Amino acid sequence: MLFLTRRRRISKHSVDFAQIDKEWHWDNFLILQCMIGAMAFYIFPSLKQLPSWDITGAAIAILLHVVISEPLYYWTHRAFHKGSLFSNYHYLHHSIRIPQPLTAGFATPLEHLVLMGVMSAPLIGACLVGHGSMGLLFIHILVFDFLRGLGSSNVEVFPVGPFQAFPALKYLISTPTYHSIHHTEKDSNFCLFMPFFDWLGGTINPKAWDLHKEIISGKNDQVPDFVFLAHVVDVTHSLHVQFVLRWQASLPQKFRPFIIVILWPSAFLVMLMMWAWSKTFLISSYTIRDKLHQIWAVPRYGFQYFLPFAKDGINNQIELAILRANKMGVKVLSLAALNKNEALNGGGTLFVNKHPDLKVRVVHGNTLTAAVILHEIPESTTEVFMTGATSKLGRAIALYLCKKRVRVMMRTLSTERFNKIQKEAPEEYRQYLVQVTKYQSAQNCKAWIVGKWLSPREQMWAPSGTHFHQFVVPPIISFRRDCTYGKLAAMRLPDDVQGLGTCEYTLDRGVVHACHAGGVVHSLEGYTHHEVGAIDVDRINIVWKAAMKHGLRPV
Repeated sequence: MLFLTRRRRISKHSVDFAQIDKEWHWDNFLILQCMIGAMAFYIFPSLKQLPSWDITGAAIAILLHVVISEPLYYWTHRAFHKGSLFSNYHYLHHSIRIPQPLTAGFATPLEHLVLMGVMSAPLIGACLVGHGSMGLLFIHILVFDFLRGLGSSNVEVFPVGPFQAFPALKYLISTPTYHSIHHTEKDSNFCLFMPFFDWLGGTINPKAWDLHKEIISGKNDQVPDFVFLAHVVDVTHSLHVQFVLRWQASLPQKFRPFIIVILWPSAFLVMLMMWAWSKTFLISSYTIRDKLHQIWAVPRYGFQYFLPFAKDGINNQIELAILRANKMGVKVLSLAALNKNEALNGGGTLFVNKHPDLKVRVVHGNTLTAAVILHEIPESTTEVFMTGATSKLGRAIALYLCKKRVRVMMRTLSTERFNKIQKEAPEEYRQYLVQVTKYQSAQNCKAWIVGKWLSPREQMWAPSGTHFHQFVVPPIISFRRDCTYGKLAAMRLPDDVQGLGTCEYTLDRGVVHACHAGGVVHSLEGYTHHEVGAIDVDRINIVWKAAMKHGLRPV
């Protein structure tokens, strides 16, 4: 949960797809524990007769952990850092770039077997002296695995105060910062939970305490250059984040019945709580050329944007996010689909007009969205039919195409809005803009640009072989088998992007919506203007060339 931990993160980097894939089977050690536990109960039936709890057994287990488990782990761990044991086994664990709780379970079977021996020694000892209990078995295993995960969490959770008041704690508690140094330098801090054994072995890293204080002070917190202000599409989409299910967020979103049945009720309750209390929060981050890019989320769901009484509340959330970004020193903030709705805030003009001294540049990204859609249309096209023709994107696409001498049938019932757009075109090109009011007018046109949702019945007016270009959210249903359907305008981020580990909605890995990409280009180019309100048609080609220059590619 980056919105809670960002100021105490030890490593500034984010987990990428490569690490997620590598740690995909991190939970194999749990299966191994269950198998060995089941075998133990089968071989020793008397274990089933253990009492629920025995306080003496708990004390014995703690003593045996300190006397046996800690030194055994320390020396075994040091051995795994030498020669073939490291190159053939332990290297796998250290190949992980950013430690995470799941990293604690990422190791070879041999290491897991050794670790189980270390973990089970106190349990075996307590049972042998007649003070074992079922409670001890469960609590010891859960606490053991929890502390290992905490040590690899990449978040410093221990305050400095207790260690300053009681210096001996430095030798009794291994903090996440302490363990992180072991992952970066590999020649120190080998202990399990007690640095005392590193002190005995002469392997305490002297930088651990200073780094701990530095992390707690928040010096590792970074100001992003660019922020993409997203929103939740629906309840299912709210589950598509790393802090819910990391593996699911690393794949394009799709309907997974098992996940929905289990988590949907809880997600629905969270939606209600977010509606009542939540503010904009950080979801994920990545870097491009050492510039930090973050994704923030407005805690509102798609349907809420169409509730008249929710309009002011949503705009307040967006405004607060912009002001927060401005105060932090963010350079560019890009608005996601519904956050820049024309009826909501005029494509962002509301905030720019209200706060004329903003240093952060507010961007709707639709200039690049228009460019992506236009570059999908074959050069040989001479006629297109467009719905949503008088919208912000529809207007820009129509004006651009008419200058290419492409006949644009603009479906709109408003003659006033059509005439207004037509008058913007140079006089010699106005003849290429044609108002139509019925879908029947396009029954011979095979290039449909969809900016307003089409029902299956309305799609039937398109001739066989039609391609539907889309900028409507959500996309239309792929109803016609004799036609082809384009996806929403999107672009692939540059190859040198780092720390990207979340798929954006239904898009493939490394692909973002064009409005997101538009904000990225705005940031990389260092543009100093706001991109809000109507699209500047003359900048469509400029922004497209800038995107190509920086390594973004259409999909």
